[in-house]
Amino acid sequence: MKKDKIKNKEIVAELKGQLARALADYDNLRKRTEEERQALYKYSSQRIIARFLPLFDMFEAAQNHINDSGLAIAIKECRDLLKEEGVNEIQAGEGEQFDENTQDVVEVVEGGQKGKIKEVVLKGYKYSDGYIIRHAKVKVYGGLTEKQKDENIKKEEKNNG
Repeated sequence: MKKDKIKNKEIVAELKGQLARALADYDNLRKRTEEERQALYKYSSQRIIARFLPLFDMFEAAQNHINDSGLAIAIKECRDLLKEEGVNEIQAGEGEQFDENTQDVVEVVEGGQKGKIKEVVLKGYKYSDGYIIRHAKVKVYGGLTEKQKDENIKKEEKNNG
C-alpha cells in the first residue's frame, strides 16, 4: 500500500511538473504570437507608408507652386494621418550638421563649412521608435574650394614671412 501511495505521489508530482511546463510553454507561445502580430502590423503599415510618401511629396510640391486651400487641407490631413501612425519627419535643415544615421548625401558642394547641409532635396521620415522609413536626401558642403585654400595659404605665408 505504501509503495502505491509513494508511486502515486511521484506520478502526481511528475504530472504537476508537466502541467507547469505546458502552461509556461503556452504563455510563451501567446506572447511570441502577439509580438509577431504587432511586428507584422507595423511592417505592413510601413510598406504602405513608404509607398505613400512619394505621393505626399508631390502634393507638397504642387502646393508650393499653386498654393491651393483645398490642397492645403488635404496635406494637413495626410500629416495628421502620418502622426497618428507614429511617423515623424526627420529634422534636417540648411546649415545643420549632416547626420549619417538619418540622412543620405546626394551631392557634395564646394565651399561652405564642411559637413553642413546646404539643401534638403527630399524629406526623410521615421517611426517614433527611431526606425527609419526613408532617409532624408541632402546636399552638403565639402569645405573650401581650391582657390580659397590657396588664398588662405598665401595669407598665412604673408603673415609669417
